[in-house]
Amino acid sequence: MSPDPIPDQPVAPTPLDHAPSPAGPSTAQKLLAEALGTFVLVFGSISAALFASDFGVGANGSSLGIGFVGVAFAFGLTVVAGAYAWGPISGGHFNPAVTLGLAAAGRFAWKDSLGYIVAQVIGGAIGTSLIVLIGLFGPGSWLADAQAGGFASNGFGEHSPGGFGLGAAIIAEILFTGIFVLVILGATHATRGTKFAGLVIGLTLTLIHLASIPIDNTSVNPARSLATAIYGGPDALLQLWVFLVFPIVGALIAGFVHRALFSVKGIDA
Repeated sequence: MSPDPIPDQPVAPTPLDHAPSPAGPSTAQKLLAEALGTFVLVFGSISAALFASDFGVGANGSSLGIGFVGVAFAFGLTVVAGAYAWGPISGGHFNPAVTLGLAAAGRFAWKDSLGYIVAQVIGGAIGTSLIVLIGLFGPGSWLADAQAGGFASNGFGEHSPGGFGLGAAIIAEILFTGIFVLVILGATHATRGTKFAGLVIGLTLTLIHLASIPIDNTSVNPARSLATAIYGGPDALLQLWVFLVFPIVGALIAGFVHRALFSVKGIDA
């Protein structure tokens, strides 16, 4: 008898690819991966915003801070790191809006969304809590000043870096989150996607921050917004609803649009 044919070798999963294998990660492993990825995103990027964005000036008068550009790249780099480290385990969402956008596009099960979102929120909150722990040992009144300044929270009106109002924040969060989710859906498609999806997604998030930090300090991620608002004072908490609701609205619109334009009979193709 001739030997059985050698089965096709499996293709290595890319970040945000949700096709499970028979012996794939367990639910607990996926949730842990989501929590870890969101932790890295929040801890790394918000640390950059609070510790390094306006560090001061050197002896020659030049700025030692990384500014808006550095913070924007911090958000992108943390996503790249998380996507390649844990994306093959959980899909690498690290963002409730992304989870719901993928569900709307038919690329993720609605029934699994709540668990992912809870894990993401916990991971983000741990990230800012550890920043507070570091700040407790900071110089002088560093922690009190950081909290008085909003703790890198999102905001509009007087809490917008550029003075933009509520309407601008709503429009920006819907549009930028929608763009982000559309890029994710395209870059991670099973047949049309790319092995460099994590890099594409991270650079897209960097671009979004470069464009929108002056508007509302850029959310596009409710877990990130909640994580900073819990330490940002009453005003940050009062404005938080905008950055919970409208990134999700943008993500859902993007998911349904992707499904309508690029799917066949409701199945992503």
